[in-house]
Amino acid sequence: MQQVSTDKLMHDLRTVVTDAEELLKATASQTGERVEKVRQRAEESVRAARARMQEAGHAAQARARDAVREVDQQVHESPWTAVGIAASAGLFLGILLGRR
Repeated sequence: MQQVSTDKLMHDLRTVVTDAEELLKATASQTGERVEKVRQRAEESVRAARARMQEAGHAAQARARDAVREVDQQVHESPWTAVGIAASAGLFLGILLGRR
């Protein structure tokens, strides 16, 4: 559930950043000191948001790699336990799908 919420949030943030970039392009012809200040702040915010999204992506990849290493280590330490869990999950899914 947590991952679904995080994925949706990241998708929504990407959409907002994309929309903000399009808005900045559309208002490029607008002039004036106040408009320029607002555009500069918006551009800085978009750059910061993109940087945070990249950092979050790298952090997620690192967590995934750590989880894979941990599972691999546990499987090597207890291979029969892993076989039992996989067989149980397969049986459970087979029963669920067989009822349909």
